[in-house]
Amino acid sequence: MVTYLDNNATTRTDPEVLAAMLPYLSELYGNPSSMHSFGGQAGAAIEAAREQVASLLGAEPTEIIFNSCGSEGNNTAIHAALAAQPEKRHIVTTAVEHPAILAVCKHLEKRGYTVTYLSVDGRGELDLLELEAAMTGGTALVTTMYANNETGVIFPVEQVGEIAKAYGATCHVDAVQAVGKVPINLATSTIDLLTLSGHKLHAPKGIGALYVRKGFRFRPFLLGGHQERGRRAGTHNVPGIVALGKAAELAQAHLAHVKREAELRDLLEYGILATIPDTVVNGGGAPRLPNTTNIGFKYIEGEAILFMLNREGICASSGSACTSGSLDPSHVLTAMGLPYTILHGSIRFSLSRYTTEAEIRQVLTVMPDIVERLRAMSPFNNDQAEWLQERDLAVAT
Repeated sequence: MVTYLDNNATTRTDPEVLAAMLPYLSELYGNPSSMHSFGGQAGAAIEAAREQVASLLGAEPTEIIFNSCGSEGNNTAIHAALAAQPEKRHIVTTAVEHPAILAVCKHLEKRGYTVTYLSVDGRGELDLLELEAAMTGGTALVTTMYANNETGVIFPVEQVGEIAKAYGATCHVDAVQAVGKVPINLATSTIDLLTLSGHKLHAPKGIGALYVRKGFRFRPFLLGGHQERGRRAGTHNVPGIVALGKAAELAQAHLAHVKREAELRDLLEYGILATIPDTVVNGGGAPRLPNTTNIGFKYIEGEAILFMLNREGICASSGSACTSGSLDPSHVLTAMGLPYTILHGSIRFSLSRYTTEAEIRQVLTVMPDIVERLRAMSPFNNDQAEWLQERDLAVAT
């Protein structure tokens, strides 16, 4: 048995989602762009899924463009925003974005764009005054995440959108971690573009969507076909789209019960902090996703904790799955200015609607012994050591 607490990396495909998509992998294989009625069945399924996704977001179906994943959605959104105002060459983002945003911004800097990376405080929160000070008449785009994938800290995206609007800039939000976990109503929002990914909300990998506000001067990123009303070329991934539609329908229904995930997360946090000394919740006190906690265990390495948890059948993460394997500390926790002894010993637990209290209690049972054994072997057990002060200074700079 596996206790899966790595749902911000990916989620289990819901059985109802799988059942909905299976016919489109077998008997209903027609191309939705075909003129015949056999393909038309697939086309009708796509439009039904579009309505389901739009309903979850409080959007209109025509504002939804299906694509392959969150990274494609983010690339497309940035490309579209810059193409809409080519005379503007300034982008504002944050230092704690997912690599799907940061790598694009770094690339654009090499092409002559200026990028401002907003800081976060020790709780992982943005300073809106810093955002306002960064804005100029040449700002084309403000792109931020809705909620951080490592800490779950939620950004004030509506206020960010208001500031972007005041300067004539496009507001894009990477919401792959937030959709299905917090209510979103884009009908009354300041957001122009919003990215979501299917496998973060119990659909399979390989399907995503981009919300584009009606009236936005959208330029396609992927050329070559008329699909998605000419806004995204490529034969439709019909099974994936049907799956995303069903997942959106289920997520919308689950929003009424998401409080249970927060209760289990709190049980996990309180239990660990009560039984293991020198632990801290990174981002604690800030508004956070109900399913996410990031806990720092001082004096030990996060990778060692994950190894020991894995031996117990427990799946967690030390940060973004997209940067796992790197020995560098988390850029998110680094930006928060956390001390060296926490920076390297932090673990993310991310729950889902399938998480049970028994699984949380299993973690609470094994964690004290794991931490005690690792600390007994660790040389990093003195906050006042001279070498540690030097490392904290290096991290801070």
